[in-house]
Amino acid sequence: MDEDKREKEEIIELFGVHFETHYNLPPLASRILGTLIIDSCKAGITFEELTERTGASKSSVSTSLNLLLKMGKIVYYTVPCDRRKYFKPSPLSERFSSYIKMIDFEKKIVERMIAYRKKTAECPAEQCNLKTATAYKEHLLEIEQLMIKTIEMFKKTETDIDNNNNNHNKHNN
Repeated sequence: MDEDKREKEEIIELFGVHFETHYNLPPLASRILGTLIIDSCKAGITFEELTERTGASKSSVSTSLNLLLKMGKIVYYTVPCDRRKYFKPSPLSERFSSYIKMIDFEKKIVERMIAYRKKTAECPAEQCNLKTATAYKEHLLEIEQLMIKTIEMFKKTETDIDNNNNNHNKHNN
């Protein structure tokens, strides 16, 4: 195995461990997502290719792909006169949008916590809890603004890439 191929396999494995550990994805789904992130920049990867690359059964690959689709981690497209689906990771802007939803939900909980604590805080521990919750709310607001800015940057980059691909396809037809 040459050095670049070994490096690619190690990166896919690192993605796999990361997605297993931090997103609670099953091992095969994690490695499929890692494979799509590394190898589907130019074109999507078919079900058959993923089955071959992973060495997993068709049933296991299908289950993993359906899970990743349901979670919004991947998308697929089709090509006219070709019945196959081509899988790619969801655009980063879409994947990061789920973080905004999570932050928004957390903000609502923290705001209720702060309102409750303001009415009920009687001892130093509860006063400390109020200060901590208020600081956490400020942190969430900062993270939310950073995420919005990052998503806008990703959307611009994705639009630029789509425009370049469309221009490239027009010149090749």
